[in-house]
Amino acid sequence: MKDKTILIADDHPMIRHGLRKTIESHEGWQIVAEADDGNQAFELICKLRPAITILDISMPGRNGFEVVRALRQERIETSVIFLTMYRDENFFKQALDLEVRGYVLKESAVMDVLTALKTVAQGEHYTSPALTSYLIKSRAARPDATQEHGLGVHLLSPAERRVLDLIAEYKTSKDIAEELNTSPRTVETHRTNIAQKLGLHGRHALMKFALEHKSSE
Repeated sequence: MKDKTILIADDHPMIRHGLRKTIESHEGWQIVAEADDGNQAFELICKLRPAITILDISMPGRNGFEVVRALRQERIETSVIFLTMYRDENFFKQALDLEVRGYVLKESAVMDVLTALKTVAQGEHYTSPALTSYLIKSRAARPDATQEHGLGVHLLSPAERRVLDLIAEYKTSKDIAEELNTSPRTVETHRTNIAQKLGLHGRHALMKFALEHKSSE
């Protein structure tokens, strides 16, 4: 991603200030605007077309989900990183369904934002490590997790199971290839085969299943 323009939308001035200070301390990123409610955020995104939008989920006017849906309807392209104080699995799944590229917890936003921006700019997904850990523990605590999501895993080869585990850690195909000492193309082939064997469809179905399976082991 050559264009590194950023728009920050959050109704808390201190959070916007903290993010701006952190981002501007590193050369290359350009913050083009700030918004303090969802309606203003939508208008500014449509006008300025930032490459990346850091968008609070809970804001006055339109919430983050409503802003993203409106952007999709208008076919406005911007890579969205959700900012939230909620460790909510349903919110996270909705974000995946909307093809949001990043999901950052406010409690660790200043620490995570630069990594999130770099990851999203490379076309990958980013999730705060604290949220990943929470979701895995939450799923593991459910008594029906293994029964509900373990079916079909026995069809996978040892290599495919290893790839599935690494996907659950939110590693990219490039990361997995480096860890397994293979090529990204081979990893992509594994991903395709896993999805076919498990009957998974949709861009984010494999990631969701990987997280659920990881927690059931």
